[in-house]
Amino acid sequence: MEVLRIKAIDTYTIRYKMLRPNGTLEDCMFQGDHDELTFHLGAFVDKKLVSVASFYFEKHPLFEQAYQYRLRGMATLPEYQGQGHSSALLRTAFPVIKQNQCPILWCNAREKAMGYYIKVGFKATGELFTIQNIGKHILMSVNID
Repeated sequence: MEVLRIKAIDTYTIRYKMLRPNGTLEDCMFQGDHDELTFHLGAFVDKKLVSVASFYFEKHPLFEQAYQYRLRGMATLPEYQGQGHSSALLRTAFPVIKQNQCPILWCNAREKAMGYYIKVGFKATGELFTIQNIGKHILMSVNID
């Protein structure tokens, strides 16, 4: 497996397949995808893109840190899940986030993914909430040391 920086457009197919299968490809084009401080990572197996994650310089009002990053659109193709690809994306992202003077990474995690996020060090904040047409989520964060 190899983790590389990729372009926003490279994330759309996996985002669509895994996160928005009942939507459209346009639903996978997130606001901020092309911002200067946004970066996208992909995990490749035998030169095939199998897992993606996007990181946005974005502040959540519930966290006090002035500078924050948001994780969005993390997804892995089904036949590659459980093999450490998403964790490798996070391990690659943490030093970049820290270099940008951000001590925290947060996300709106799907309810079914909560266990994974806890396993990799995230903590839940608040209660479950529903994102229309997508499902139940919870705010989670991890400190970047």
